[in-house]
Amino acid sequence: MRLYIAEKPSMAREIANVLKNPQKGYGYIKTSGGIVTWLVGHVLKQVDPVGYDEKYRYWRAEDLPIIPKKWKLEVNPNTAEQFNIVKNLIQRADEIIHAGDPDREGQLLVDEVLDFVGNKKPVKRILLNALDETSILRANSDLRDNKDFFNLKQSALARSRADWLIGMNLSRAYTLAAQRLGHRDILFPIGRVKTPTLALVVRREREIENFKPVDYFSIRAQFQHENGIFVAQWKPSESLMNQPNKTFDKDGKLLSPTAFDSEGRLINKKVAEDFKKIFSAAPLEGKISSYKTTEKKESQPLPFSLSSLQIAAGKAFGYTPQQVLDAAQSLYEKKFTSYPRSDCEYLPTTQFKDAEKILSHLQKVGEENLQKLSSHADAKIKSRAWNDKKISAHHAIIPTLKPMTGGVTDIEKNIYNLIAKNYAVQFYPLHVFDETTVAVKYKDETFTARGKVVKQIGWREFYIASKTKSEDEIEILPQMSKGDKVIHQNSELKKSTTKPPVRFTASSLVQGMKDIHKYVKNPESKKQLKDVYGIGTEATRATIIDDLIKRGFLKFMTGKNKKNLQPTDKAYMLVDALPDEMTYPDATAIWEDKLHSMSEGDGTLEDFLAGQIKFTTELVAKAESAKIKKADGVPCPRCKVGVMIKRSGKNGDFWGCSNFPRCRMSCDDKGGKPDFEGKKKFGNFDDIDGKKNFSAPKKKLSFTPEDFFGGGKIISSKNFYPRSK
Repeated sequence: MRLYIAEKPSMAREIANVLKNPQKGYGYIKTSGGIVTWLVGHVLKQVDPVGYDEKYRYWRAEDLPIIPKKWKLEVNPNTAEQFNIVKNLIQRADEIIHAGDPDREGQLLVDEVLDFVGNKKPVKRILLNALDETSILRANSDLRDNKDFFNLKQSALARSRADWLIGMNLSRAYTLAAQRLGHRDILFPIGRVKTPTLALVVRREREIENFKPVDYFSIRAQFQHENGIFVAQWKPSESLMNQPNKTFDKDGKLLSPTAFDSEGRLINKKVAEDFKKIFSAAPLEGKISSYKTTEKKESQPLPFSLSSLQIAAGKAFGYTPQQVLDAAQSLYEKKFTSYPRSDCEYLPTTQFKDAEKILSHLQKVGEENLQKLSSHADAKIKSRAWNDKKISAHHAIIPTLKPMTGGVTDIEKNIYNLIAKNYAVQFYPLHVFDETTVAVKYKDETFTARGKVVKQIGWREFYIASKTKSEDEIEILPQMSKGDKVIHQNSELKKSTTKPPVRFTASSLVQGMKDIHKYVKNPESKKQLKDVYGIGTEATRATIIDDLIKRGFLKFMTGKNKKNLQPTDKAYMLVDALPDEMTYPDATAIWEDKLHSMSEGDGTLEDFLAGQIKFTTELVAKAESAKIKKADGVPCPRCKVGVMIKRSGKNGDFWGCSNFPRCRMSCDDKGGKPDFEGKKKFGNFDDIDGKKNFSAPKKKLSFTPEDFFGGGKIISSKNFYPRSK
């Protein structure tokens, strides 16, 4: 018996329909080509700390870090029934077809079940990048040995265990540090990717808060050449910007070390006005020091990966990354587009033969501009997108052979149009133009201008792609040669004002996670990480941002800026409490790069986890000196660290130090306040400095750790924090 194990029921139904004669069973579908069953996401989950040792039921700093000697999985109670169905079918099967999604997580989902049940049967892998009949038939005729994807599974396993180590240990360590200072109800959900992502928003907000606008000035000069007039931008020389401190030189130029800022902008208005006067005074003759024309060829924009689709849809329609992912997933399940959780922007050459049929469909669906774009496309043109060397388990997101019909939402329609346009534009010629750059030497200063003449409009004829025009670019320049004379006509002084950095939107935060090298702290790491895949995966970035919003660490602004994200007070507290290693993305980005390399066979699971254990251990130790502001309240008179918190114990209400169990100061409640003057004054008697500051109470107290922490039980892996009364 051949058994197909799909990642989800919807995929199982599509496979079964293609295998013919589907007959529904309980948790599976019988077909002419075998039995198809399914998982429901991760039917197995990593064991919580208490599954390794009962003592971890209570959150104690002395128990950290928690490092499993042997990693354990357990069946998720919510999916136990389907797991047992799959398990029984595996035992009956002769051959198994792994039909998880074609990515790292999809590989692990099925592999972990096969490993958990001890499967020894042969396993093949089917890679489904689309769910239309043609695509499934092609994939089913090109099955691969599942052993070829061992490295992909190891990479996913490494990611999963690293997330557990950091999440379980650092969340406990820094939450306990905050609780010791009186923040009773706070939870710090620290994540390997989530936390540096949050820190990006916090640092950006602080840049905006501390921003002070600065005026700066530029000079544009008009020159007369015998073949025409043109405008050029003054480019102050490096030597001028680095002049030593003095006022005027012998020619009357004002030189000042404060004339230019660190970005090379002229910020001294007096200097700008003096240079304008100098440029306007005789002699007015200059010469062309450089004139160069180069033919440039601009390639078609690549088809979308999920991140680039989320960024484009955010700019075009204001959609959140999660909205885009949901729409793309729905289009995939309706067979209109290919697999959405792709980090690839290239296409396999085997699919080039589908172009004519897909373009024909696009001429009849979608918006008018898409129909026009598709009708003028040439299916014989093969762009740079068709590159087998860039393809791994999946390819870029494109329309399938099934034309989009009704039954789609407005969001889905807009997302489909974006996907289709980036596909159709592949079948246009390159955009070709001549770019001319000219430099003028005038009064020992340099002025530059650029011009562009289109020779072949190509893909830009119907496809609108934003392109910023620089200040020194004009459309037409007169024909010139190096050494030609020009005459200065006039100069214009332009004042501009620096603007604060823009706040992140959900889609621009996805772009920030993808282009993470721009935000790393270490200059060497910045170079190393320029070509990495960012932090997070195509499938998780939207979820991470969504989770930060749901947990109250990020919020959307109100009013006209409602798409912008802002950090909350909790976000500032968390980022400030953590060391740079956790809030800057340097380490996380390097780990992501190593995970990607591991999926290609470079590196081992054991070495990666050894690094994660070392990192976790170091950061747990740093929790002792975390920079967390003490909570408001009555300071503990004993340890001077914690604050007194009212609690309910077996013998009624009492007050205890938030720094418990390091400080066991406690006292009775009197009118809702701690009674330090009452008959009962209790302490630990072994103070932090080893001295005994309090006399022993006359009777033994019945207060227990449970009175302080209410049991401290772990509710679940998603909600793992001490339960307090």
